Amino acid sequence: MSQKEKNNVREIIVEKKIGFNYLEVIIIMIISILFGFIIGNVANFVKGKTISSSVPKDLEELVTTYDDILDNYYEKVNKEDLIDAAIAGMINYLDDPYSSYLDQTQSESFNQTVDGEYVGLGTTISYKAGVITFVDTIKKGPSDKAGLKDGDILKAINGQDITDLDLNEVVQRMKGKKGETIELKVQRQDEEKVLKIVLDTIEITSVTSKVYEQENKKIGYLKIDIFAANTAKQFKAELQKLEKNKIDSLILDVRDNPGGHLTQVSEILSLFLTKKQVMYQIEEKGKKKKIYGLSNEKRTYPIAVLANESSASAAEILTSCMKEVYGASIIGITTYGKGTVQKSMTLRSGSTIKYTTEKWYTAKGNWINEVGVEPMIEVAQSEEYLTTGLESDDTQLEKAKEVLSQK
Repeated sequence: MSQKEKNNVREIIVEKKIGFNYLEVIIIMIISILFGFIIGNVANFVKGKTISSSVPKDLEELVTTYDDILDNYYEKVNKEDLIDAAIAGMINYLDDPYSSYLDQTQSESFNQTVDGEYVGLGTTISYKAGVITFVDTIKKGPSDKAGLKDGDILKAINGQDITDLDLNEVVQRMKGKKGETIELKVQRQDEEKVLKIVLDTIEITSVTSKVYEQENKKIGYLKIDIFAANTAKQFKAELQKLEKNKIDSLILDVRDNPGGHLTQVSEILSLFLTKKQVMYQIEEKGKKKKIYGLSNEKRTYPIAVLANESSASAAEILTSCMKEVYGASIIGITTYGKGTVQKSMTLRSGSTIKYTTEKWYTAKGNWINEVGVEPMIEVAQSEEYLTTGLESDDTQLEKAKEVLSQK
């Protein structure tokens, strides 16, 4: 996989911050200075500027540079943008592909993905030849409840015609806080309708399931798209449905899963391992500790894990644990190879910083960074599937079903 392709894989994120260690306090202190002292508490003089004694000596040059740019640069400089650039510069200095700075817009999209929910209309828009059409409206979601139908064409938002608005402006005007009402005028065939839609929290589905029957056996199937903050809850619910259907074995599909919350993969693995079994190991500043299962639950039926080169981070934790501890069959292609853990922190501006804090190792102590988890049965995906996306052309899935039907 090329470096460009690797940079497109989303990193693993650990739970939201509740307390901070020493390194994090230093980072917060720097950011607080940038947002506080730089803007309001720096004492300036026309010649030979002095810095407030409350600013740490190590940061005086940073504060002076910021102040001089604002005062002397030949064009007007936006303070917030300059601060954003300073923070981004500190993160870039780490030279770590998984430590990054996200501005407010990027943070909003990122947080929606890893949180597994968002506030919105509960529908999707399709844009083609200047026409905006609603598609994939969520059943029992806000739009569905208000009477919006797939195929409705958007004409106006809150009484304003959208003809002169670009797509980004249209999207922004349909956003808001939970409980707010958005009025949409839509065209449905030959008539126009005005719908009032109350924005609400929409849960993003990250786990789907089904049952296959082969060789007189029921094979359960669970696809995990990402380890969002609500993935474990969805996984448990879908697993219970499969087990009520009396499955004989199970396929866990983490292909193209870029990772997510460490807590979520831990909860999922704990459904298959006991408190006496190691799931993975964490190393922080040279100190390594073993992470054990969280419950007394244990399954014993055969499991196959589908993984590929885009299975990363938390997906690799699951894959390696099921391979080394549970004894599952790993089928597909060697995984991405990301053996580090990041923590995220939302800044007062709404931006987010993410930085690497730990290494993770497999249950047996292997570091898979830039190596990946090798499958036990290597199966390349068929060219037909890559073209059509049809399940019938999915050679990796077919192999998993074949293997489990024989157990």
